[in-house]
Amino acid sequence: MKDTRPVNLDIGTIKLPITAYASILHRISGVFLFVAIGVMIYALDLSLSGEDGFASIASLMSSSFSKLVVWAVLAGLIYHSVAGVKHLVMDLGYGESYEGGALGSRITFAVSAVLIALAGVWVW
Repeated sequence: MKDTRPVNLDIGTIKLPITAYASILHRISGVFLFVAIGVMIYALDLSLSGEDGFASIASLMSSSFSKLVVWAVLAGLIYHSVAGVKHLVMDLGYGESYEGGALGSRITFAVSAVLIALAGVWVW
């Protein structure tokens, strides 16, 4: 059987629905948090090791780069949590249609953006 369907191999021209972007970002934020948790546990361990460790972490946290790293970890945690709540709501039977999923993704992006901006204000 000859397949005459068109084949689009240019990934840059494929337009994904908003639900796909929400799902991909949820997975990426989960992997990012998995890696970041190791760094954060190390910093916690060092800060609890004694006065010298605490002083070194306190001086490290005063730099703009470390604040950016903390904000990035908080951003990943916020987005992953908000998207997780969206999944829990969908598990209850709400927003299971395509339109409901798209609306849930838009709400997830909006709520996450507001909370991430507030986290940035809090960190700085």
